[in-house]
Amino acid sequence: MTVVTYAGTAVTVNDEGFFEDPTQWTEAMAPEIARTEDIGELTEPHWQVIKFMRAEYAAKGTGPTVRILGKTSGVSVKELYQLFPKGPAKVAAKIAGIPKPRGCI
Repeated sequence: MTVVTYAGTAVTVNDEGFFEDPTQWTEAMAPEIARTEDIGELTEPHWQVIKFMRAEYAAKGTGPTVRILGKTSGVSVKELYQLFPKGPAKVAAKIAGIPKPRGCI
């Protein structure tokens, strides 16, 4: 485990950079995390996905897969890959401060 600082707050992340404790996440951290993933300014569609990821994690204990994201988040799979080119579910989960979704490599 590693400690990193986002928005002035120290948080614990695993070897891949995912939060160990999602309750430590705040919206102010998201733009900083996004920059580490080579994503520029977060747009409204980015936020829609980030908030959806957090809600799914809160409800089900895991983040959704890309397929589920594309079907239920209101953002198409094509747009998800435009927003999060390195892997929508994995990168969106990291920015949202939740663990890597099951099935992500």
